[in-house]
Amino acid sequence: QVQLVESGGGLVQAGGSLRLSCAASGRTFTFSSYAMGWFRQAPGQEREFVAAINWSGGSTLYADSVQGRFTISRDNAKNTVYLQMNSLKPEDTAVYYCAADFGLRVGAGSHEYEYWGQGTQVTVSS
Repeated sequence: QVQLVESGGGLVQAGGSLRLSCAASGRTFTFSSYAMGWFRQAPGQEREFVAAINWSGGSTLYADSVQGRFTISRDNAKNTVYLQMNSLKPEDTAVYYCAADFGLRVGAGSHEYEYWGQGTQVTVSS
């Protein structure tokens, strides 16, 4: 069984910053064998891709809407992936989910990811 647990969400004013964390665990789960992604879902909208990082951290992918403001990183020794979010906007308000995708590729499609966390709420006030 694989568990992904997000933390770090909260309420922040526009222009502020938050850092999300996602801790992965599982008896047979090898964190460094997985690409990791962040997705988000706002009320009444479909889940959308935010950012992804490959197994080593050497390759990243971002949605156009967050490029230059968000940074994804990972610490394989801690089985944790992070999402540093700067210059937050009200339109960034959503539940943020982390996800794990076994293999070497970095993808933006939610169907590519095998495991998902429960999500953490991010609310940006104007």
